[in-house]
Amino acid sequence: MRIIAAIPFQLLRVTRPPPTPVPDMSEAVTPQQPQSTEADLIAIRREKLAKLRELGIDPFGARFEVSTTPADLRANFAEGLQVKVAGRITALRDMGKSCFFALSDVHGSIQGYMNVKALDETGVAAWKCLDRGDWIGIEGETFLTKTGEPTIKMEKFTVLSKSLRPMPDKWHGVADREIKYRKRHLDLMGNPDSAALFVKRSLMIAEIRRFLQDRGFLEVETPMLQDVAGGAAARPFETYHNALGMPLTLRIAPELFLKRLLVGGFTKIFELNRSFRNEGISRRHNPEFTMLEAYWAFSDFEEMADLVEELTCHLAEKFCGGLQIEHKDEDGNLTRTINLARPWKRASYHDLIKLAAGEDFFEIDAAGRRARCEEKGVQISENMEDHEVIQQVFEKLVEEKTFDPCFVTRVSSELVPLAKISPDGQTVEVYELIINGQEISPGYSELNDPDVQRQRLEAQSGEETQKIDYDFIETLECGMPPAGGIGIGLDRLCMMLTGAPTIRDVVLFPLLKRKD
Repeated sequence: MRIIAAIPFQLLRVTRPPPTPVPDMSEAVTPQQPQSTEADLIAIRREKLAKLRELGIDPFGARFEVSTTPADLRANFAEGLQVKVAGRITALRDMGKSCFFALSDVHGSIQGYMNVKALDETGVAAWKCLDRGDWIGIEGETFLTKTGEPTIKMEKFTVLSKSLRPMPDKWHGVADREIKYRKRHLDLMGNPDSAALFVKRSLMIAEIRRFLQDRGFLEVETPMLQDVAGGAAARPFETYHNALGMPLTLRIAPELFLKRLLVGGFTKIFELNRSFRNEGISRRHNPEFTMLEAYWAFSDFEEMADLVEELTCHLAEKFCGGLQIEHKDEDGNLTRTINLARPWKRASYHDLIKLAAGEDFFEIDAAGRRARCEEKGVQISENMEDHEVIQQVFEKLVEEKTFDPCFVTRVSSELVPLAKISPDGQTVEVYELIINGQEISPGYSELNDPDVQRQRLEAQSGEETQKIDYDFIETLECGMPPAGGIGIGLDRLCMMLTGAPTIRDVVLFPLLKRKD
């Protein structure tokens, strides 16, 4: 018999084995109770709230000194310890004179045992006012039950917060995806797997910082409010600064400001940044997202690819148990296994397209390529330019069908105006890392010729030259060292490493349409 399983402690200390799940003492056979509405349950809890106040107990507590956490205690358990632990009651089995319960937070759970003999009259009355969902702090001695379950024999407790609304169903958690995303707190309470995923994401980001800092990169911060939205081709969110009387945009990428720092003399920098794009929402896109951008002076795109490969494999081995990443559907059925074993494949953009769309794809004319798109089932629009048609073929026939890692190199120069031109004059020194059918990371040999940069940005913008950051071009005229640069979509990286089917599963509070 089991309650909500503890979140594996190896997410915190990855060298330790996972904890044994806490037995569920609340599964004992109890008389069937009539169904109550949420309003009925809230009314009962408010009566208990009033009762606590009558007893002279603050239902919303105060400071409580803890000596350990549920997860730490389980991982380092020994009998006969005097401990102070705080957490949410996530399971409760009242047996009259005694009670077993689970005390939990997002990191894990520990079982508690209460006997009325240990409490005074007020304590007993207060205990009867507690429900699943309440936060308490307990003091007591550790012991093992007959079944070997680590448990705290409670000697004293403190009410820390009375929950006025019932927790999600203890067996099924939050099954409704709409509720899961709109009310993440309920998801974290009721779904240990979801809580574990977000703990893992947080630890991954901390590890990314350590990984780069250990290699001499300095973390920096650049503006989120920008006069000109640059660094990517995307529609920005627009705002207005009243005091300065000027329109501003939320950044779509930090790239141009990070390159200013290269000009200023920084040689190895990174930023873990929030960026914003006023575009569509899908299972792979959220308008607000987290990126890593890093720049390494005197490097190039191939060395940056090596860095990304090493970083990704390091994260997989540390947090995912190895380089084989399983992806499952919503019913828990295995859909694919991604193999991150090194070395990763590297292939040119044009060679991959020829394999998918025909060896003669770049020899036929633009009209022929459009006809080939119809033949291959690739949808294109009439107003697409030829390089956009080619990119659509790449996305549909190559990218969406590539699951194991592949660095796609030497892409068409029209697609990346901020990268250095290859010696062939037609492509740029770029990689696009594709894993699980989506781009995870682009990397460039950065363009540092200010005259070429001006020409390429003006060609891309057409008549909308007001969208060009000429201050950035002026900065380049002061001299930027040759450098390699990378961007990594951390939300997508977390999706790939954790097997999450949608970006909403790895973003704590995804943007959703307002409910009427």
